[in-house]
Amino acid sequence: MSDPTFVEVQKALSGIDYPADRDALVSHAREHGAADRVLAALRGVADRRYSGPDEVSRAVSEASGGR
Repeated sequence: MSDPTFVEVQKALSGIDYPADRDALVSHAREHGAADRVLAALRGVADRRYSGPDEVSRAVSEASGGR
């Protein structure tokens, strides 16, 4: 399974209220029909509160080894 793109992650999180923790990110993405690879990437980020989409994108990139 390939890593999701920045756009895929941001699309899945469209409309979420920040700050949001990992569980809220995953829940929101699942409720909005995110692909399995997006959900897996979000489950892989550190369990903390994220203040916005840039922080989430950095966390996804770091969790995937910077790929």
